[in-house]
Amino acid sequence: MSTPPAAARHTPIEDVHALLIGSSFIAVGLTLLKAAGLTTGGMAGVALILSYLTHWPVGVLFFLLNIPFYVLAQRALGWVFTGKTLVTNLLLAGLALGLPAWLKITAVDPVFAAIFGGTIIGMGILALARHKSSVGGIGVLALWLYEKRGISAGKVQMASDCVIVAAAFAVISWDKLLLSILSAVALSVVIIANHKPGRYEGY
Repeated sequence: MSTPPAAARHTPIEDVHALLIGSSFIAVGLTLLKAAGLTTGGMAGVALILSYLTHWPVGVLFFLLNIPFYVLAQRALGWVFTGKTLVTNLLLAGLALGLPAWLKITAVDPVFAAIFGGTIIGMGILALARHKSSVGGIGVLALWLYEKRGISAGKVQMASDCVIVAAAFAVISWDKLLLSILSAVALSVVIIANHKPGRYEGY
């Protein structure tokens, strides 16, 4: 049996398209969660919590919160990854400013927002990961700690998500907190089920 040819690497145009699509998915997911008064794990959850407190756009807060992590991204994963991650976060900030005018949500079922919002954010993160980009934040910190200290990235991510979602209780009710946990689970399921070692070799 002949060996299948190696997969062709993504072209720059394909990378640009993926960054646009991934950022759009994440921005829409965050918009749904905010419309329902929910949050989620990771830096997205921190941005949502601060948005409830300050009324700043989620994407702008997301970009500002990620600034310290660009240094970690460069050290752990290199300049290409860091550059794409920076572009992704700039796109998210821009989309956060534009979405209120483009997508007016007057009512959304919280359960739908939790499941679909978390899922579409996960799909956006997955699209970015396949094209060597990310939304930065805790994921980068987890990878850096793994590289430097050998600490499990999965454990760091899980622990931080627990702390972030628990902190949301300061700004949301217990029923919305439970739905926020559901959102974080929906996001994680997408990543766990689809982002596996070796799946994207050659990309």
